[in-house]
Amino acid sequence: MTTAAAPAQSARTPAYSWFVLGFLCFVYIFNFMDRQLMSVLTEFIKADLHLTDTQIGLMTGLLFALFYTILGVFAGWIADRSVRVWILAAGCFVWSLFTLLCGKATTFGVMATARMGVGVGEACGAPPSYSIVSDYFPAAKRGQALAIFSLGVPFGMALGAYLGPTIAAEFGWRWAFIGIGLAGMVTSIILPFAVREPKKGAMDVQLDIHMEEAPAVHIPQPFSKSLNEFFGRPMLLAAAVSCALAAFVGYALLNWTVGFMTREYTAAVWKTMTLNYALLLAIAMGLGTFLSGKVVDILAKKSPVNYALLPAAALTLAIPGFLGFVWAEDMWAKLAFLCIPTFLNIFYLAPALAIVQNNVKATQRTISGAMLLLVLNLIGLGGGPTMIGILSDHFNASNLAAASLTPDLCKTAVDAAKATCATASAKGLQTAFYTLTPFYVVAVLAHLVSALCIKKELVNGPPSAATMARNAKIFKLVVGFGGIAIVLIAEGLIPGVGSPGQKDLAAIQGVMQGVELKPAIINGLVRDLLMTLMAVVAVMGVMDVVAKPKTA
Repeated sequence: MTTAAAPAQSARTPAYSWFVLGFLCFVYIFNFMDRQLMSVLTEFIKADLHLTDTQIGLMTGLLFALFYTILGVFAGWIADRSVRVWILAAGCFVWSLFTLLCGKATTFGVMATARMGVGVGEACGAPPSYSIVSDYFPAAKRGQALAIFSLGVPFGMALGAYLGPTIAAEFGWRWAFIGIGLAGMVTSIILPFAVREPKKGAMDVQLDIHMEEAPAVHIPQPFSKSLNEFFGRPMLLAAAVSCALAAFVGYALLNWTVGFMTREYTAAVWKTMTLNYALLLAIAMGLGTFLSGKVVDILAKKSPVNYALLPAAALTLAIPGFLGFVWAEDMWAKLAFLCIPTFLNIFYLAPALAIVQNNVKATQRTISGAMLLLVLNLIGLGGGPTMIGILSDHFNASNLAAASLTPDLCKTAVDAAKATCATASAKGLQTAFYTLTPFYVVAVLAHLVSALCIKKELVNGPPSAATMARNAKIFKLVVGFGGIAIVLIAEGLIPGVGSPGQKDLAAIQGVMQGVELKPAIINGLVRDLLMTLMAVVAVMGVMDVVAKPKTA
């Protein structure tokens, strides 16, 4: 299907569009700077608040991701029906406020609650931004534009990696959260005055891969239909799952690298490498983010299948560098090896964003971007860092048991025992890192499946509405009931599940009254949130099954 180019398409991209892209990238930098602070200050926070690796993993992973991903879908749905710039500004203010509150936390419960609040704010960040960028740039330039926007990831992490330890060394770790949180709040106030809300679909002429031409009048469709058209379309679902598995290893490595290096070489030695690590993130990940978008725009002109093949090749090449980083003993050798996965791990992001943004209607871009992030972050951000934290504690306990020590004894250990505890902790985290290797392989295979889905749609066209509805119905049933089963198995087949509502309410009331949330209560809240999410998905699937088919 061919169409004449619209005036907006044929003209050069206006300078203001690039200004908007730069400003949105600047806001996105704060998004990831706030996240990175928790990762680079892990050892400071852990020692001050007496936390375990599992608790650190929960705060940087699952607790954050649950609120970030679930609320992100609703934020995307609202943004498609309202002014996206104001949604983004409100989200930036909220996540910056809760970042500031992280600096005031004195217990695990308060810190965990503040991290949940950061997730709530950041849920309103990326999806509206993706949609705004897509309405300032034509489809042929969206891969590059979204890649430039995504530079907020490496630049934010690099600034967090440098400013966090630098401020902490001078003023204490709390002031790192407070100072960066205040700066983000100021930025959120400037945002709606600097960025104009674009017309939805302003740059659309023809969508890629057999999508129909965007209609002249953009009317948001029901949430359920958007849900079905995303999760019922194999190409989009495969893109989401494959990049989520890539993010699983990416976030696990990013969130635990500083903790690993600090334990390997002590905080004093690693402190001298702070700037080098920040530059590594900015350059290696920045180049990976930008080049992936630039290269995929070129390769996609030959075949859209390359949207999936490029990240598959990149992840394959990243495996030797990752293993070298975990294995090497010399600090400079570790950093040299780390450049390889840092550069290549991020190659999944720009192609996945381009697949989604180029292949849905203009009125579905924000909600579709949010659904992509739902899958990506629930699996990748929620799973990767959390798994490493849990396994690190497990292997650490095994190492200590061999030396007739326990984690509790290590809290008061001195001299030789203290050195043994430090070695066991470093080895435990190193062993946990090695367990990421199979996930690299699984992520590569998932991208190959994604390539097959793209190829099938190129040949046969997108599925019919009825087929997408059927696929979505199966997806909801499998994820809903399968998720409930997994949570129950992880819980030990039902123990402690009784009356979760009352327990959760009591826990929330306790927080409001200043009572510390115990780790067991936090675990219960996480379990109940997951159970509720899976139950909602299962009920949606059941409702689809029993609903009467609509007749013409």
